[in-house]
Amino acid sequence: MLTNVTKWGNSLGLRIPRAIANKVGIHEGTPIDISVQDHHIVIRKGYSLQSLLDQVTPENIHEETLTGSARGKEFW
Repeated sequence: MLTNVTKWGNSLGLRIPRAIANKVGIHEGTPIDISVQDHHIVIRKGYSLQSLLDQVTPENIHEETLTGSARGKEFW
């Protein structure tokens, strides 16, 4: 799908067509990560801490892991 970059204040803006937004599950206010890889702009759906915590259930939570006795000045 072809779209155009437009001026938005001192920055540039890119509109995400509704069909694409719906397909990847983004809406107004969704955090987005923008990066550059090999001279390409990469746009990824970002995640908030709350959206990650919302996915924790009693079935997928991990139990404590013992890592051995303390070394140095740790205490527990």
